[in-house]
Amino acid sequence: MVNRMSPLVLTDAAAERVKALLAKRGKPSAGIRIGVRSKGCSGMSYTLEYADERNQFDEVVEDKGVTVLIDPKATMFILGTEMDFVDDKMQSGFVFRNPNEKGRCGCGESFHV
Repeated sequence: MVNRMSPLVLTDAAAERVKALLAKRGKPSAGIRIGVRSKGCSGMSYTLEYADERNQFDEVVEDKGVTVLIDPKATMFILGTEMDFVDDKMQSGFVFRNPNEKGRCGCGESFHV
């Protein structure tokens, strides 16, 4: 049996936040979907959306009771990424620690690999 490394790891805080968001949604969900799109001064930004169903080529990550679907076009850009949720005086939101990033823009909105 081949032991494959997960393309994405969630911290406890991220998993709890995803659970809370899905519970508040008010309708069944397959999970959340992560993608990347062209945006910002560094080239790409992360996208998050509710997933009503699994698409055929989605990468499926099940971690800490949460299902995260990764858009197949985004998989190569986020392999090995840790997804966290931060809520403090300076910021509130999901934070991605991506070892593939070569740089980020000054405002932190976009990245490049």
